[in-house]
Amino acid sequence: MPVSREAPDILSPEFAADPYAAYRVLRDDFPLLYHEATRSYVVSRYEDVQRAFKEPVFTTDNYDWQLEPVHGRTILQMSGREHAVRRALVAPAFRGNALEESFLPVIERNAAELIDAFRGAGTADLVADFATRFPVNVIADMLGLDRADHDRFHRWYTAIIGFLGNLSQDPEVAAAGLRTRDEFAAYLLPIIRERRAAPGDDLLSALCAAEVDGTRMSDEDIKAFCSLLLTAGGETSDKAISSLVHNLLRHPEQLAAVRADHSLIAPAFAETLRYTPPVHMIMRQTAQDVALGGGEVPKGATVTCLIGAAHRDERRYADPDTFDIHRADLSATTAFSAAADHLAFALGRHFCVGALLARAEVEVGVARLLEALPDLAPAPGPQPREEGVFTRGLDTLPVRFTPTG
Repeated sequence: MPVSREAPDILSPEFAADPYAAYRVLRDDFPLLYHEATRSYVVSRYEDVQRAFKEPVFTTDNYDWQLEPVHGRTILQMSGREHAVRRALVAPAFRGNALEESFLPVIERNAAELIDAFRGAGTADLVADFATRFPVNVIADMLGLDRADHDRFHRWYTAIIGFLGNLSQDPEVAAAGLRTRDEFAAYLLPIIRERRAAPGDDLLSALCAAEVDGTRMSDEDIKAFCSLLLTAGGETSDKAISSLVHNLLRHPEQLAAVRADHSLIAPAFAETLRYTPPVHMIMRQTAQDVALGGGEVPKGATVTCLIGAAHRDERRYADPDTFDIHRADLSATTAFSAAADHLAFALGRHFCVGALLARAEVEVGVARLLEALPDLAPAPGPQPREEGVFTRGLDTLPVRFTPTG
């Protein structure tokens, strides 16, 4: 006689401590679950999450209340020609020659500077000393902002991520997130006006000058995009770098393969995005009644897409609970494009515009760590643990190595 299992609660302490066991129960027994506390329909199978990202009936209208209060109106909320034009205004900076010529040197320099600060010590916390600082420093340099403001940037994006993941509606978390919009606007809008008057060779100046079909971005458009870039680019790359290194440290044979061949960093990153993705949940909103997960979701409902669960779906991936940079069912060739066979960057028209920037940051950062610290190993003591529900990553990653000058 089959055992009846209870539906996991995505707001429970048990879920926060280890969501992966709960993900299996959801996929097997509750592929479509209405979650009363978040007033959303939760989907956990790969096929259903993929559909929610690709099919037009699943809109991003939820970002009107989820993102706009902290960022302003962003490209993620737009559709049709408005979205196409805004994407055409910002996308060129994050691909091809612009990325190679303008930003790779920035990425290389920031990786080297951060590693040089601790390589002589013999120990480090790769979360605090590297991962949390690296992507924010890169973005600040790209935008031509003062890196002395790093702590402010980090506080802002942490508050915004807290607001986005505030599924339990904690009023203090909500208030902290809302304060960032005014603080960031007060900081950035005067700088935008300065760049319009006296452009430089930075990304912020390029955004001020960008024009497509007679359309240019307003100061508010640019501010909202930069807020989104700092949050999405900082939080996700931060967590991806530390998770990738941690996954390799836990699998010494794969670490040795990556040390010997740095071209394997790309598949190691792709597998990290699948196995321990930085973003575990993304929401969508239905434009009409839609069949999903063996049931029906009504028009106007919020759908919570569990990326972390979809990436462990045995219907899609062989042996999904095993970290394997050589797996045959995940292509590193397409992993950073709209043809990706994972869901970490979403899919469809809202595929992450910064995916190639994230790839460049992670590949350069990990390569420089492995070169500078050839005997990098876990430090003795408690094992690092993951934290978070909406986004998820390591709280700390203590390592040891032979000091180098």
